[in-house]
Amino acid sequence: MKKILVANRGEIAVRVIRACREMGIASVAVFSEADRASRHVRLADEAWPIGPAPAAESYLRIDRLIEAARRSGADGVHPGYGFLAENAGFARACEEEGLVFIGPRSETIALMGEKTSARRLAVEAGLSVVPGTLEPLEGDTAIQAEAARLGFPLMLKAAAGGGGKGLRLVDRAADLASAAQRARSEALSAFGDGRVYLEKALVRPRHVEIQVVADHHGHAVHLFERECSIQRRHQKVVEESPSPLLTPELRARMGELAVALVRRAGYVNAGTLEFLLDDTRRPYFLEMNTRLQVEHPVTELVTGVDLVKTQIRIARGERLPFVQGDLAQRGHAIECRVYAEDPETGFLPSPGRIVALRVPGGPGVRDDSGVEEGDDVPSHYDPLVSKLVAWGEDRPAAIARMRRAVREYKVLGIKTTLPFFERLLRHPDFVAGELDTGLVARLEGPASGDRERPWPVAVAAAAIRALEQRRSAAQGGGLERPARSAWRRAARAELIGDRD
Repeated sequence: MKKILVANRGEIAVRVIRACREMGIASVAVFSEADRASRHVRLADEAWPIGPAPAAESYLRIDRLIEAARRSGADGVHPGYGFLAENAGFARACEEEGLVFIGPRSETIALMGEKTSARRLAVEAGLSVVPGTLEPLEGDTAIQAEAARLGFPLMLKAAAGGGGKGLRLVDRAADLASAAQRARSEALSAFGDGRVYLEKALVRPRHVEIQVVADHHGHAVHLFERECSIQRRHQKVVEESPSPLLTPELRARMGELAVALVRRAGYVNAGTLEFLLDDTRRPYFLEMNTRLQVEHPVTELVTGVDLVKTQIRIARGERLPFVQGDLAQRGHAIECRVYAEDPETGFLPSPGRIVALRVPGGPGVRDDSGVEEGDDVPSHYDPLVSKLVAWGEDRPAAIARMRRAVREYKVLGIKTTLPFFERLLRHPDFVAGELDTGLVARLEGPASGDRERPWPVAVAAAAIRALEQRRSAAQGGGLERPARSAWRRAARAELIGDRD
């Protein structure tokens, strides 16, 4: 491959474009009208418009993506995650156009992306699954009959997708019909498929996933686990590796089960198998994500394997350069997903312009971001701003480093989830590794008051600086006197006691 079109936006598009550049491969970005000036567009070697801001009219338009690939001369397509990454029709369209789809084959996506068929195959491969239906359910009557058989509490899930979309917890029969209607509607909007199925809900489960990669030559390995139990409304917000729950024996067993299913499915490229663990640590297969995961940097930091480059090399027909025995986990990594959401108002979205930005650094700190200072965070898409990852020689060191990085991270102009992470990283249950999918719900509430408070001053300083720049530009001519940055102005205001 000499030129890859990245069929996505935001931080994952930036991540893939950077990998292409390091590999000497030209990159092609696509953008909606809302993303015309976005970071991934600026970084790519070339960029093509694909339509209006709504995703349904741009990033979900297979025809426009294929046309952009054709016109740009791209010979490969990387789907990223979300949007069409797990859409078998998109992969098939790429294959028919003669484009290399950097992911599994379209028929494998269809097999494993449909959650009930994946559950059936998992059972055939020897994995345990959470009790539930093995076929999508059509109509309220079928849903009610299966619910009566399984008993409450139940999980209503989209058959065609994941990522917390089309997912509802139902505690009693009286709520089933309305929950089913909402789940169908959300699934149809997110995946174009409103079918749902039922699973028995486990009480306070642990969520652990296994990263796998497989090439076209029959070689498949796992890259160990990621602990994903810290979730809010069924969406992951913090991930780490290794999991503090797994014993070496359980880790090896889950890895073996994951590779067995990969072989059974004839799977090629990178993928992830998700498991729920009950209070006895018994793993139940949940689903397979036939794409690169949001949280892949955690695995990269503890294994040293670049998963995006590995994806590209597999798609080019290369063999995996390692076998299972070559792989090991070294140290501990934690990822916090920084969203444009306000923790003090129930995590309401906070789109807008990033007036000022200071990203943490130092040894063992990585920030995968799709934005820079001055960029807009649009309201049309997922509000993920960046993924902050910290590595340490062990879990306590990684936690300490992440605490430091979170406090150094400054974003002005929008609200973010950074204050929430400050609280979470000091919660006794998190520190002790006593994690489950209900921990965040027990934590939600106003942020603690111990966070430093230069924000109103700094925002005002940044605004003043912007006005000064505009005034200077309007007047024209002459040399502008060097000015203190917004951060320096804010710091000075703090020193002289000018607080709100």
